[in-house]
Order: sequence, then structure tokens, then C-alpha cells
Amino acid sequence: MAAGSGGLKDATALVGIGRTPFAKRLPEDERTLACRAVLAALDDAGIAPGEVDALASYTMEETDEVELAKACGFGDLTFFSKVGFGGGGSCATVAHLAAAVAAGQASVGVAWRSRKRGSGPRPWTSTTVQLPTPAQWTRPYGLLRPADEIAMLTRRYMHEYGATRDHLFNVALACRNRANQNPDAIMYDRPLTREMYMTSRWISEPLCLFDNCLETDGALACVVVSAERARDCRHRPVYVHSAAQSLPAQHHGMVNYWNDDPLTGPAWAAARHLWKHSDLTPEDVDVAQIYDAFTPLVLLSLEGYGFCGRGEGGAFTEGGALETGGLLPLNTGGGGLSEAYVHGFNLINEGVRQLRGTSTAQVPGASVCLVTAGEGVPTSALLLRS
Repeated sequence: MAAGSGGLKDATALVGIGRTPFAKRLPEDERTLACRAVLAALDDAGIAPGEVDALASYTMEETDEVELAKACGFGDLTFFSKVGFGGGGSCATVAHLAAAVAAGQASVGVAWRSRKRGSGPRPWTSTTVQLPTPAQWTRPYGLLRPADEIAMLTRRYMHEYGATRDHLFNVALACRNRANQNPDAIMYDRPLTREMYMTSRWISEPLCLFDNCLETDGALACVVVSAERARDCRHRPVYVHSAAQSLPAQHHGMVNYWNDDPLTGPAWAAARHLWKHSDLTPEDVDVAQIYDAFTPLVLLSLEGYGFCGRGEGGAFTEGGALETGGLLPLNTGGGGLSEAYVHGFNLINEGVRQLRGTSTAQVPGASVCLVTAGEGVPTSALLLRS
């Protein structure tokens, strides 16, 4: 489908990806890191900065469009947007650019995320933002951090469906095993064992240290152009086949207090839209990059996106299903748990690498990749194909 014809399916492609190193502490500020990632992505695509006319990032991004455009030498911008809800916004940044390019509002779009969370402060430690209206119903009762909120959902899930810590370990292990193949991952040289997992300290019971994502400094970016333009870029195009955002009815942060079923989160609503506008099904997905700020989010997402039935997410992880060669190879760069946590953007770039055939944990013949954003918050997803 040609750009400008009003449809999104395969009308655009990801043609460039870039990143900085990942570390617990990097010396550069966030703006410098953002510029480096963006310029690396443009160089990867073979596109000059002056051709960029569209930008998309997160509302939590500290580097704004004006700063980035001046520092990188962009031309006139005709489209720019920001997506809310932290990790839930990752895939939506690409979706916004794809829609703009497909509609003829822009020709070269760049999405990015720059973050100094490893060396910077935690958002929930600021007393000035402690009690926005929804948090008045959670934080006075001990749900101070995202880990606390997800821990409560996890306990409910384990009670309802019999999931165990071994199932959560399967997720953590798959991500760590892939990171051990990725020299750019923070956990590249640090294998994980079941004993290490089971004896690690609690962060918020039943979530232990290895159920929680890394806190990372770093930046990533990607470039979106029309399918027609993509054929002239440096690498094999990775097409945006379908995209979705979701804010389900009566949603409330990570705890879903007012939903009829707290365990049917934003992934379910996003998945309905994603598959509705796709020629593909979950059975066609060769590899998945599923948002993993916490291990139980993967179980909820496996169910929401249709890889297994309600309550079957834990059992799905058994028998090496998430490992290379398994039913659904997962987070092949290491994910947020073991590569880096930059609000999920590294999952997008790893999806591109898989479909280019250049991943450090390459799935043979991979041609379809699902990438998801944060489950438990208003979310987004991409279905990519080569």
C-alpha cells in the first residue's frame, strides 16, 4: 500500500536504528545521548539529518524537539508528537510516525528515547509528584513504586491460576540467556541460575531482584520512511505491518482497581486492534520482543496477545518455550531485564535486527516479530515483518 493512500498496513518501514552504549552511569547528559542515538540511526539508514521532517518521543523525554532539531541539523519539521505513560509509549512513537508518513504529513520520521535512570533519581522519590489523583488511592496503603503495584497483580495472578516463581524464573532466565549472547547487554558476562534467582532478595514480594528490570543510562532511536523510499536505503526494510495503542475502559494505572477483571489489562485491548488490522495471527509470529519491566508482565502479555489462553501464561513458559528454538523466542537482545531498560525502546531496535538477520541471538528465518510496550499501563504494540 502506498504512502498517502490512507492505510497503515505495510505502508512504511523502519530503515535505521541507533543507540549509545548502555551503562549504570554514563558521563553525557540526556540531550547529548539523544543526539548520538539519532545521528547513529540516520547514518544506519543512509539518510542525511536535513531530510528529517517528523519526530516522535515520550512525554517523559527531557530532550525536546527544538533542542534535538537544532543540535542534529534537521530541516523544517511538519509533524511532531509525544506519547504518554512511559514504557507504554514505546511502540506508539513508531506508530505515530508511520501514520504521519502514510498520510503524507512527513517523509522521514525519527523516534527516540534518552534516559539517565541508572545514575538519575527515581520518579516516585519526588515529594512534589507523590500524590496525583489516582495515587491517592494506592500510595497511602504502601503501593509506592511500580514494583509494589505489579507485585499485587502478580499475587492475584498466582492465586487465580496457580502460577509459580518457577514460571517467573523462566522469563528471567530466557532474557538473561539472550543477554549472555549480546556483548552490548549490561548483563552480557553475568549468567543467571535458578539458585541465584530463588535466593535473591525481595524487592516487593513475590517479586525478587531478578524479576525487576535494570536501571540504565542510554539512548536509542529509529528511522521511519515510506515503503517506497525504504527500498533505496542501506538495509533490508522492516515493514510496519500493524500498530495499536490501548487505554481500556475504567483503567487505573498498574493496579486496574476498577476494571471488571484486573488481570485483563491493556494488552488485551491493544491485541484486538493489532490483529484486526493485520493479515497475520499469533501463529505467524516467529520471535517476540515483549515488554519486561517485570517478569509477570510477560505472562499477562502472552495471554493478552493470544499466544495462550487465560491463566495459561505460566505454563506456556515451561520446557524452554521462550528460549531460542522454543515455541516463542523472547527478548533476544536481553530485554529490559538483562540488556538495558530504556522504556522499552531497545525492544523495537532488536525487532529490527531480528528481521534484518543481524541479531546476536538470531532466530533462523525470522520474518514476523511482535514488539509490545508496557503492560499494566496504557500501552502500544507493533507487528513488524520483513
